[in-house]
Amino acid sequence: MIDELAHAGPEHLDPAFVAGYDRKQGYPDPAEGLAVFEEHGLDGTSAVVDLGAGSGQFALAAARRFGHVTAVDVSPAMIGLLRERAAAAGLANLDCVRAGFLSYELSGPPVDGVHTRHALHQLPDFWKAVALDRIARIMRPGGVLWLRDLIYDFSPAEAAEVFQGWFDHAASDPADGYTAADYAEHIRTEFSTFRWLLEPMLAATGFEIVSAKFSGRLYGAYTCVKRPE
Repeated sequence: MIDELAHAGPEHLDPAFVAGYDRKQGYPDPAEGLAVFEEHGLDGTSAVVDLGAGSGQFALAAARRFGHVTAVDVSPAMIGLLRERAAAAGLANLDCVRAGFLSYELSGPPVDGVHTRHALHQLPDFWKAVALDRIARIMRPGGVLWLRDLIYDFSPAEAAEVFQGWFDHAASDPADGYTAADYAEHIRTEFSTFRWLLEPMLAATGFEIVSAKFSGRLYGAYTCVKRPE
């Protein structure tokens, strides 16, 4: 296996960066992922795993809706912050585990839902497929995967045009969001992949794509269901 901590991006290991992470992310709303799970029948008895949980925007909200939530992140700084927030909120049904896509081990029966937001791109494509296979193995048949990430919905020939539009609409202040320099660094050093490569990975690892919604040809949100074994 690869060293996922080395692929996490040094900023995600920095307590100072982590302290301002929610602001830089634009305080992402967990409502879409929560709604998808509820639309597929998840409720107060359901078990959910959040992989690449970050500061816990989804996990904290999910623990108020579902029976048990496990928040998983490879960064010690992120998990430390999330543990503090879970304790402050009194969420006894939220467990925080320091692990990655390739190292998390489920203890207990298969789960009903898996959520992951803006984390899978930290793995090269071969390891993405391995990660998706591992996700499928911890889920019950009919379980729901909600995956949102930076996914390229364009042809290679269109890359320069799409990226320039991305840069043109970037934040100017790095405290308020991601700058053009941040985006360029992402393209150079991280592993966002094309839609037409990711979707066969999902199919090959046992998932049926129920819906795929894209924004700006750069951000994709997938609702998938694990096929019967």
